[in-house]
Amino acid sequence: MLEHLLAGFSNLSQPTALLVLVAGVFIGYFVGAMPGINAALGLSLLMPFTFGMDPVIAIIFLSSTYMASEYGGAITAILINTPGSASSAPTALDGYPLALQGKAGKALGVSIIASGFGNFIGSLLLLLAAVPVASFALKFGAPEYFALAFFGLSVVSSISSGSAVKGWTGAIFGLFITCIGLDRIDGIPRFVPHWIFLGGIPFVPMVVGLFAISEVMVMFEKKKTDEVVFKANVSDLPNASELKTCVVPGLQGTIIGYVVGVIPAVGLSVAAWLSYDFTKRRSKNPEMFGKGSLEGIAACEASNNAAVAGAMVPTLTLGVPGTPASAILIAALMIQGLQPGPLLFTRNPEIPYAIFATFLVSGPIMTIFGLFCAKFFAKVTLIPRGVLASFVLCICFLGTFALDSNMFNVWIAFAFGLVGYVMKKFDFPVAPVVLAMVLGPILEFNFRLALLMSGGSFMIFLTRPISLVILLLALFSFVVPLVRNRARAK
Repeated sequence: MLEHLLAGFSNLSQPTALLVLVAGVFIGYFVGAMPGINAALGLSLLMPFTFGMDPVIAIIFLSSTYMASEYGGAITAILINTPGSASSAPTALDGYPLALQGKAGKALGVSIIASGFGNFIGSLLLLLAAVPVASFALKFGAPEYFALAFFGLSVVSSISSGSAVKGWTGAIFGLFITCIGLDRIDGIPRFVPHWIFLGGIPFVPMVVGLFAISEVMVMFEKKKTDEVVFKANVSDLPNASELKTCVVPGLQGTIIGYVVGVIPAVGLSVAAWLSYDFTKRRSKNPEMFGKGSLEGIAACEASNNAAVAGAMVPTLTLGVPGTPASAILIAALMIQGLQPGPLLFTRNPEIPYAIFATFLVSGPIMTIFGLFCAKFFAKVTLIPRGVLASFVLCICFLGTFALDSNMFNVWIAFAFGLVGYVMKKFDFPVAPVVLAMVLGPILEFNFRLALLMSGGSFMIFLTRPISLVILLLALFSFVVPLVRNRARAK
């Protein structure tokens, strides 16, 4: 293994390889920061440019872009409450309040350092534990996927900063939204008022509307006398004591993100939400979460970047894409005449080890670039509110339209912007809606598939050890916040 890894670093030391790696990091920042242009879309747009490249150079370029794009979403999530990617939505819960307090530099600094940390540790785990962890992930079937999604939903009480009832109301609304469209098993239309809804409610426009457009409406509603939305003094990067408080959350987020990322089709968003909830539960200051907690930012950003490395485990060792973006990487490899899977490590070891080397090197480059530019990014908060709101609105509409050149996405974003605005006016948390939208399809599909496997018996969820353990953890996760809130009330 050491010989192949040295060969991977040797390939990366070539001038052309270094150039495309740095270019990939820069492009990844842009891709991640643009609402609506996620990593999968960005890679699919870039893939045609790699057709004439050497396979190693092509995979270095796409891998570095993939890694950097997952951090780029945190920039707009913190500065303008517009997550560039779904996995950055938890970051907005604490990053944007910090920007409103004039601490955008601290939020950006913690996010980039946590991202680099999660990327580096996740890459080491990818290198050391790829094959053993992938074999464990093969044990996951429909009951285990259902249990994992159910466990994800159990964190709603924790991420609801106000009333748990309002949080669960939002989650139920999100679950209902996921039922719109064609049934994934029977193919029967459900809650479809027009044929254009057969594909369901598109996720990215919904997130953009709930987070960004609703915030634009709030900004436009402010009176001129309330112009102090952002503080005039943009703070510096986080100091040593602030970073020290983020070490444990970052490490926890990294481990959770990597493990969840290894499981195919679960996604980076699930990893980020689970890390946020776990960190909030173990924090000494849980009341700060949702109001500007650096710990929450560190956990989320370390988690979603470590999950990128985790998602590469099934992608490379089994040929099973862990995320939509890794599916694009599989397509890029196949175009180059390579087949991901166990044989890739024996027939073309230069490819997987070039990816390992790229992940290990692109993390520090991404961190240095992000820290250098953090103060410049933070200057966005000094733009007059009206100008900023207009710019954000244009970017939101442009990004959602660019998904598939369809005005339907724009109207969905605007409609959910109105929904988000009403929710904010009545103090309903937005995060549970997004979490339910992420987990709803996984929950329903695997629940029904498990019942088909068992002939309609619910015992299948209790007779499989992994499923049973996860369900018990979900029950514990659901009960603890209720008990804690009741104890605080007394």
